[in-house]
Amino acid sequence: MQRNRQHITVVGGGFAGLTAALTAAEAGTKVTLHEAHDTLGGRARTADGPYRTNEGPHALYNGGPHWTWLKQRGLLGPLAPLPPLEAARFRFHRDGALRRTPPLGFLRHTLRTAEQAPVDLDFLTWATRVAGPRAARDAAAYSGVALYHHDPGSLSARFVQERLHRAAALPPEAHYIRGGWGELIDRMAARAWDLGVRIETSSRLDALPLADGPVIVATSLAAAARLLGDPGLTWESGRTVLFDLALRRRTGDPFVISDLDAPGWIERFSAQDPSLASAGEQLIQAQLPIGPDRSKADGVAHAERLLDLGFPGWRDRTVWRREAVSNGRTGAVDRPGTTWRDRPAIDRGDGVYLVGDQVAAPGVLSEVSFTSAVEAVSLALRATRLDLKRA
Repeated sequence: MQRNRQHITVVGGGFAGLTAALTAAEAGTKVTLHEAHDTLGGRARTADGPYRTNEGPHALYNGGPHWTWLKQRGLLGPLAPLPPLEAARFRFHRDGALRRTPPLGFLRHTLRTAEQAPVDLDFLTWATRVAGPRAARDAAAYSGVALYHHDPGSLSARFVQERLHRAAALPPEAHYIRGGWGELIDRMAARAWDLGVRIETSSRLDALPLADGPVIVATSLAAAARLLGDPGLTWESGRTVLFDLALRRRTGDPFVISDLDAPGWIERFSAQDPSLASAGEQLIQAQLPIGPDRSKADGVAHAERLLDLGFPGWRDRTVWRREAVSNGRTGAVDRPGTTWRDRPAIDRGDGVYLVGDQVAAPGVLSEVSFTSAVEAVSLALRATRLDLKRA
């Protein structure tokens, strides 16, 4: 198929799609972006007030490649710093009780960087050899904050180790966009408009555009499989209950509860950004991974048990709540013997490129979307130069 190499089409207006559109436009290429919904953002959308929720807990890691890229372009925007007093309200759930400090063995293992974990062994087996069975279970459960998976110990040791080190880094790598990730999306969209990107919302494509330059597909993997007619575009992801809650404020509520008995994470996002909730209220977002044989009710019950321990009287203080199941929408997870290189390739041939958080690109969480988007544009432009030389 002969394509017009002076134009790139991006399908999907989430973080990956906007990254690809900006990267291509900065290189001087004409870009058209199609978004099926009436608003941009994908899983990076932030709900309108009064409770400005993301689709699950969202953080931006400053150790990732997109941090510098966003900062250089003035897109990072104001961050929401965590007050020191709130940072001290980090709680660990272990053996059925809340604790103020993590287990010593867990800390030793988390901060251990001398030994790189193997790819072909599961994390729990490897970590048990390194730190003992209890510390290994603690570390596996804690890593769930960056995995959204019900059994992190069963995944590739190398895969989990990288995310564990990033999630437990000191000083913390995780930072928060003031006003929610929707603010970042708005800045990226404005930048795209300024660069001449044609953005078409409510524009659902059922087939690839013909003879109109390279196409970058920045949708979910399931949607990409349908669009490309390729059922082989699959990779394992997590299954997680997302639980959002607005409570009347109470002094002494914890900032975070990290469950070390089973993967689960509850965070009071209004602790660092009060604008996310109404005056006198606080916004809590939680993610509780569930296995294939578990229901949404199981995840909600898990959250409620943790809330009972950490947020006294939370039921009477509740002014709003929302529950959902996120299935296959939390990024790739790599089983033993696999790495990011084994995921669906970015270059699909015939000028078609695939980007997102489940494709063959390195990084943690949204970093995979960013890295794959930049790589896809680089491959498309490289192909353009080769075609021009042949012409």
